[in-house]
Amino acid sequence: MPELPDITVYLEALERRVLGQTLTRVRLASPFVLRTATPPISSITGLPVKALRRLGKRIAFGFDPAAADPGKDAAQARLWLVLHLMIAGRLHWREPGTKPAGKIGLMALDFPNGSLVLTEAGTKKRASLHVVEGEEQLRTFERGGLEVLEAPIKAFSEALTRRNHTLKRALTDPTLFSGIGNAYSDEILHAAKLSPVALTQKLSAEDIRRLHVATKATLEKWIVLLRAQTGREFPERVTAFRPEMAVHGKFGKPCPVCGATVQRIRYADNETNYCPQCQTGGRLLADRSLSLLLKKDWPKTAEELEERREGRF
Repeated sequence: MPELPDITVYLEALERRVLGQTLTRVRLASPFVLRTATPPISSITGLPVKALRRLGKRIAFGFDPAAADPGKDAAQARLWLVLHLMIAGRLHWREPGTKPAGKIGLMALDFPNGSLVLTEAGTKKRASLHVVEGEEQLRTFERGGLEVLEAPIKAFSEALTRRNHTLKRALTDPTLFSGIGNAYSDEILHAAKLSPVALTQKLSAEDIRRLHVATKATLEKWIVLLRAQTGREFPERVTAFRPEMAVHGKFGKPCPVCGATVQRIRYADNETNYCPQCQTGGRLLADRSLSLLLKKDWPKTAEELEERREGRF
């Protein structure tokens, strides 16, 4: 799922292409992607894009009705198209009028200078569009999470310790922190040298300080890196798995810091990656599927697990 750094770079690319441009047509290839009926999506056709915002992992396009009706108060009556890409949704900038591609094409927004195409890979169609009117309705999409890049350590600590969750769960909770998901939480925790299953209310002041620094530094680093990789082009290779990542998606590979083998915890559709040497004092965290299988024979360290895999005992 695109997270804060990815959405930031998407927004910067969109600002260069659609801000101030008039939406000439909306083409829905899949009617299920649109989750609202009032106002109708046709109400934004013919209006210029006057604002772009990030709401957590959502992108909001603000259209100005005053451009068509000067008697309206644009600040109060602005129409918003709110897009959530979910896990597999991606945006593409194409030549004007380009048709959404095959089964993965969901929608196209046509502008005089190009078409913004929404695709979603896979069979589970979760990406969504909502059209709402005014700031009050737009605020219903805000989950209340802290904007970590702007947050002082006191606010960060208060959000982190509000509930006694594991660190992984807390960082990815949109009601606590805005825009952080599975991928960048792994990278943050590795940079902070903290276990993903450490409980938030048992952290020391030094642990929280280190996590605060690592959260800001990791997200800022990735925004800079993605900007450099994208340049003036539109970001077309948005993925949660990047070669520059330290641990996320690197199960079985060496940690770039200490060389230990990166391990994982799997649950439902998600996977947490971590370095046992850097983050858990060498202790192997129980993976639900394997620990249920091995029960009392579950190894306590990464070294024991490697020995089992190699058939040493």
